Amino acid sequence: MISVLPLLELRGGLIAAALLKIPALQAFVLCYLGNILPIPFILVFIKKIFAFMKKHNILKKQITKLEKKSLEKGKSIENKMTIGVFLFVAIPLPGTGGWTGALIASLLNMSVKRAFLVIAAGIFTAGVIMMIITYLIPGLFGF
Repeated sequence: MISVLPLLELRGGLIAAALLKIPALQAFVLCYLGNILPIPFILVFIKKIFAFMKKHNILKKQITKLEKKSLEKGKSIENKMTIGVFLFVAIPLPGTGGWTGALIASLLNMSVKRAFLVIAAGIFTAGVIMMIITYLIPGLFGF
């Protein structure tokens, strides 16, 4: 369940699973599925949510500014967009991950199918990195 939440995502789920002594493969599969679950919904609905919010003057200035900035950057990095979103999702640092990657991909007008595949690969890569940090390294030192 932790992996479904924004900010914590797969990274937080794997740390919790390791602390709860859940077997590594089971933890990886559950956390990956939990993290990937909301991504299609974000990709499909975020622009509609933003449109609704702008229509009803809910954070209208901030959303308009965010969209404009993303569109401008999207035109200049169109060829590098795929690798950029992948790396953003794959590197397990605070503020990065599938939720934010989906928001960025949507605002940059990346196709839903392409964005989903790139984000899924990024989450998988982040999962492998986190498995090394949460299961392999502590196991090597007997923790």
